[in-house]
Amino acid sequence: MATTALARREHDKIDYCMKMSSHLSGGKVNVAQVQEYARKELLQLLGKCDGSKAIVWDESLAGPVGLVAKYSLLRENEVLKMFPLRAGSLPPANVRNIIFITRPQLHLMDLVADNVYGEAREERSSGYKKEFHLFFVPRKSLLCEKWLKVEWLAEWGIRSSEHFILVLFWVLQNRGVFGNFTFIEEFSCDLFPFDSDLMSMELESAFKEYYLESDPTCLYQAAQAIMTLQQLFGVIPRISGKGPAAKQVWELMCRLARKQPVSGQVAQSQIDHLLLLDRGVDLLTPLATQLTYEGLIDEIFSINNTTAQFPPERFTKADDGPGDISAEKKQIILNSGEELFAEIRDKNFNAVGPALSRKAKLISSQFEERHGEKTVQEIKQFVARLPHMMATKASLATHTTIAELIKEVTDSTSFLESLQTEQEFMNGIDTDKVHPHIEDCIAQKEPLVKVLRLICMQSVTNSGLKPKVLEHYKREIIQTYGFQHILSLANLENAGLIKLQQGSRQYTVLRKTLRLTVEDGSEIAPTDISYVHSVYAPVSVRLAQHLVRPNGWRGLQDVLGLLPGPTVEESQALPAGHGPRRGSISSQSSQSDTPRVVLVFFLGGCTFAEVSALRFLSQQEDSLVEFLVATTKLINGNSFLKSLMEPLGPDIPPPRQ
Repeated sequence: MATTALARREHDKIDYCMKMSSHLSGGKVNVAQVQEYARKELLQLLGKCDGSKAIVWDESLAGPVGLVAKYSLLRENEVLKMFPLRAGSLPPANVRNIIFITRPQLHLMDLVADNVYGEAREERSSGYKKEFHLFFVPRKSLLCEKWLKVEWLAEWGIRSSEHFILVLFWVLQNRGVFGNFTFIEEFSCDLFPFDSDLMSMELESAFKEYYLESDPTCLYQAAQAIMTLQQLFGVIPRISGKGPAAKQVWELMCRLARKQPVSGQVAQSQIDHLLLLDRGVDLLTPLATQLTYEGLIDEIFSINNTTAQFPPERFTKADDGPGDISAEKKQIILNSGEELFAEIRDKNFNAVGPALSRKAKLISSQFEERHGEKTVQEIKQFVARLPHMMATKASLATHTTIAELIKEVTDSTSFLESLQTEQEFMNGIDTDKVHPHIEDCIAQKEPLVKVLRLICMQSVTNSGLKPKVLEHYKREIIQTYGFQHILSLANLENAGLIKLQQGSRQYTVLRKTLRLTVEDGSEIAPTDISYVHSVYAPVSVRLAQHLVRPNGWRGLQDVLGLLPGPTVEESQALPAGHGPRRGSISSQSSQSDTPRVVLVFFLGGCTFAEVSALRFLSQQEDSLVEFLVATTKLINGNSFLKSLMEPLGPDIPPPRQ
C-alpha cells in the first residue's frame, strides 16, 4: 500500500512539473526548442522498447525530465507505470518493459541491480517474462567508470586497460544483471528548460566534483550542452570567460568541434556572445541572502524544478473544514507562465507588498464594472474577460499568502540580525575579528549551515581569516556540534570558502572598483542591480554588465587580474554564408535597435538573485542586450554549502534533489 502511494506521488510530481510549457517561447531565443529536442530523443528511445512499459526514475531526474515530457505524452507511448528508483523489489507492474532512467552513478547501479534481481525472482515464480532497459542521462557510464578506476583499480593495483576490462567484466558478471538488459542507451539531455530565459543542467554536485574531487566530468557535460545549443541556435561567434573552469570548458568545446564537425543544415546564429563564469570566481554571491521575491521563496521553502512546496493549512478556503486540509504540502509551479508571478518574481521583497496591493485594487475595480448599466456587447466583453479575471484573483490570493509566509520569517529577530551581519561583512565592517553574532549563533546551537555560511562570508569579504579567528571558530564548532564536522570544515577550506588571510585584500579593491556595495540604492524603484541583495551587487553580474558595454572588459584588466583563474577572450568562425546577425556584437550595425543576445553560463551553480539582476539589466530602457542564462544548478547559500558538507550529523540533511 505504501509503495503504491509512493508511486502515485511520483506520478503526480512528474505530471505537475510538466504543465504550462508555453512560457518557454517568450524570448528572442526560443528555449522551447531545447524542450522539443530532448522530447524527441526520449520518444525515440521509448520507441525501441516495443510494448507496454514501466519507467523507474532516478529520483533526481523525475522533476527535470518532467519538464521536457508530459505524462500524457508518455502514456501515448505505452508508459503505464512510473516508480522512483529505490532499493528492493519494484511494485507490481503487468508490463512487458522495465526502463531505468538514471544518472551514471555507481550507487544507483546497486539499486538497479536490486530491482532487476527482484523482478527476476518474480519471473521465475510467475513465468511472465519482462525486458529490461537502461537509459543513462546524459551520457553512459562515465562517472561509474571513474568511480571504478579511483576506488577499485588503485586498490587492486590495476595499471593496464586490458586488466581493467577483465575486472569490469568480472564485476558485471558477479552482479549478474548486465546480461539482463536488452538496451543500454544514452538519453543525452544536458539542459532542462526552466523558463524562456533560463536553463539548468541540474547537476547537484558540479562545484564539489570540480573543486574538491578534481573531477572535470561536469565541465565536459557543460561543453556538450553548449554544443547542443549551437546545433539548435547556430554558432556563437564570441566567447568570453573567467576562471579555470571557464578556460577548461572552452578547450573542451574546441576539442568537441574538431571531433564533431558541423554537417548538414546549419542554423543562423541567434546567440551573439557566450560568457562562461566559474563559480569559484565569485564565492560571495551564493552565500549572500537573496532578497528578491523568488530568491526568498528559494531561501525559505526551496524551489526545485520550478516548483515550491508550502504549508497546506495556509491555503485553505474559508468554507473548508478541518477534515478538508490535505496532509501533503501545497505544490505551486513558479514560472513566467503565470502573469502575476512574472511581474513580481524579480522585485525586492519590500516592493512586493505595494505591487500586490495595486493588483488587488485593479481586480476589485474590474469586478465592480459588472454593476454598471451595460449594453449586450459590453456584457459579452465582460464575460469573455471573466476567466482571466478569476485566474488573476486566484493567483493574487496565492501570492499574498506566500508573501505573508515570507514576511513571518523576514520580520524575525534571527533573520534581521543575520542579514545585518551579512551587510556589515559586505561593507568591510568588523571582518577582521571574531564576530559576536556568529558566537551567539553557535552558543544557541543554530543550524550549522547558517553558522558556516556567515563564517564563509566573513572569510571571503576579508580575503581570509586571521589564524586566531579561524582557530577560535573551528574550536567552537567542534565543541558545540561535534568533532565529526571537522571533515566539512576541511572541505570548505579546500574549496576556498574558508582560508587563512594573506597579504592582499582583493575584496576591498573589488568592492570599490566594481562598486559592489551601493548604500543609497532604492529597493522599490531600483536603478542598480544591487537591489537584489539590498546593498550588494553580485560580482558575476557586474562582470556581465561591463562585458556588454562598448569597451567590454578592456578597461577591467586590473580587476580581472584580482579574480582567480585565467581570462578567456576568443572567437569562433561562422559557417560559410552565415554572417553576423544584424545588431549583433560582431556586426557592422551593432548600434542598431536590434537587441543582442548574450548567453551567461554559470559553471558551479547560480542563484535566482543573479538571474533577477541579469533580467533587470535586459529590461532597462537603454539596454540593447537580452540575457539568456544557463547553469549547472540553481542554488542558494544553504544548498551550496550542503553540497560541500559531509552529511554526518543531524544538522546536515543531504542536499535537496
